[in-house]
Amino acid sequence: MQKQQITHPQRQQGFTTGAYSDGVVCDGLLFVSGQACVDFTTSTFALGTIEEETSRTLDNVKAIVEAAGGSLDNVLKSTVHLADINDFDRFNAVYATYFTGVRPARTTVQSVLGHGIKVEIDVVVKLPRS
Repeated sequence: MQKQQITHPQRQQGFTTGAYSDGVVCDGLLFVSGQACVDFTTSTFALGTIEEETSRTLDNVKAIVEAAGGSLDNVLKSTVHLADINDFDRFNAVYATYFTGVRPARTTVQSVLGHGIKVEIDVVVKLPRS
């Protein structure tokens, strides 16, 4: 089994967020680790409303997917962690704008999230053949 590491294109050298890869490709599948409202140009969390954090989080997911040669249309599955499940409708309104056509299968749960973030999202992507 051969794995390829994918890194967010704006990640600053030396900025680590944990003992994991942003994404890993294996056998045509991309597994994107849980992303949040990180501003990779400043290596900080960009906290805000649930709508703002959802947009930044999905922009981060999109950047990693595109760095691997895919698009959000290739996302098969997503898992969403919300700090407050009462934010679901507001989160979902933003999330829906990122996916067209057949939307990914999704699990959404309430979780305790660190650093004051409101949302974390990971995805599994089937990359197009090159």
